[in-house]
Amino acid sequence: MGDVLLEIDGSKGEGGGQMVRTSVAMSVLTGKDVHLTRIRENRPTNGLSRQHCAAIGAVAEMTGSKTFGNTPGSRELTFRPGKNMKYQISTDVGTAGSVSLVLQAMLLAGSKTDKPLKIDITGGTNVMWAPPIDTYNQVLFPLMKRMGISVSAEIRERGFFPEGGGRVSAVLDPVKKIDLLNLPDLGELKGIRGICFIQNLPDWITKQLINGCRKPLEPFGGADIEVERTAGISRGAGLCLVAEYENGFLGSNVMTARGRSPKDAGNDAAKDLVKEMESGATLDINTADQLLPYMALAEENSVFSVSRISRHLLSQMDTLETFLDVSFGVERRDNVYNFTVNTEGT
Repeated sequence: MGDVLLEIDGSKGEGGGQMVRTSVAMSVLTGKDVHLTRIRENRPTNGLSRQHCAAIGAVAEMTGSKTFGNTPGSRELTFRPGKNMKYQISTDVGTAGSVSLVLQAMLLAGSKTDKPLKIDITGGTNVMWAPPIDTYNQVLFPLMKRMGISVSAEIRERGFFPEGGGRVSAVLDPVKKIDLLNLPDLGELKGIRGICFIQNLPDWITKQLINGCRKPLEPFGGADIEVERTAGISRGAGLCLVAEYENGFLGSNVMTARGRSPKDAGNDAAKDLVKEMESGATLDINTADQLLPYMALAEENSVFSVSRISRHLLSQMDTLETFLDVSFGVERRDNVYNFTVNTEGT
């Protein structure tokens, strides 16, 4: 049990699940007990969802921590961090709950591991309103590796809404120390690539997805897109794009949905990527808030820029300042927000 009980208002800022996941992981890393109240108070459905409970439960099981109030619908949670690490853990998010978001919490909580950490998660690999596991492999994990955090994730089965049934096996190598991430600029564009995945749906959908993204990417030399066809208990399709530069990566993604043509979906994914590329940002907006906790834990100051400041990013900053002696310098210059993460090392 920690000596300090931190009180966190779960309705502040973005007021969603990310504040909960980050708080639980940071509780483990700092040894501070945490008490969250008013969880998701400003959302259409208040309190913890099953997906949030799965992430909290997985972190607790992995670290020997205790939870109070970790049930669906609960608006209050107490988390008391433990020190008994399990280095091999399997967890089921349930139906199509996001594998990526549960993995996000577990990797952060385990980022001081001294042995390989093996994680097996069942749930949704590609679902709306959550990062696809593909983008982790394309963008997030390569950037984390530069910071001294080596993660590999294998998609064993894909899972889509509502049935889920996806499965991912991930390994986090021992982390000796977390290095800064210095991204003042991206350098020259090396190329754009992507993965177009489809499960239990006709092939014309992938053709339309790819055709839809062609025109916006032509000025950049087009994109090399791999098509992956799989079978499973659920069905779905989508596209994940990544622009690789000398110094970094920018990503975008889209899922197909009823009532929307796959060609339009592919076009949207390409336009989203082009918007990030032309902004001058060095991290795309979704990757920035996922990397911020690691920058806050680094021994030296990190630098990056984003095209806009999302509520998720603001929420991460607020949560991290609660746990760590860290501050964030933000300066608007040319069409981007330049960030400096000031840390004394933790």
